[in-house]
Amino acid sequence: MTEERIIKKYPNRRLYDTAESKYITFTDIRDLVMSGVKFKVQDSASKEDLTRQILMQIIIEEESGGRPLFSADMLAQLIRFYGGTMQGVFARYLEDSFNIFATQQNDASADFINNPVDAFNTMTKKNLEMWTNMQKSFTQVPGFSTKKSDKP
Repeated sequence: MTEERIIKKYPNRRLYDTAESKYITFTDIRDLVMSGVKFKVQDSASKEDLTRQILMQIIIEEESGGRPLFSADMLAQLIRFYGGTMQGVFARYLEDSFNIFATQQNDASADFINNPVDAFNTMTKKNLEMWTNMQKSFTQVPGFSTKKSDKP
């Protein structure tokens, strides 16, 4: 198993890849993400984890060029979840949704080449099962039940 790669961020805003022993750019970090490389961005002095901030900056750059992934309405809806009682549930829902989509995309790519109709049918069935299971997991929290009581 490969170790998590450490990228150090210096006060001059430069990023240093400790595995490659060289300075890198946001484009290089984007390439690491696209290649599935595990990494962590740390402040060079405090060792604070800056990974999320760097990834958000990359998303901002991606959104400002070409065709954006997020509409203004979608971003407004995301903002509304911050600080609310459902923030944790929503974050888990999004993460699970992305994982399901990625798994489905990987599983289906080869099948679509060989037999697209069967692959689409299989994907639809699997998708329904995964979403149903995910929805069930969200309702399995203490004090919340979707079952009707036996009491009148």
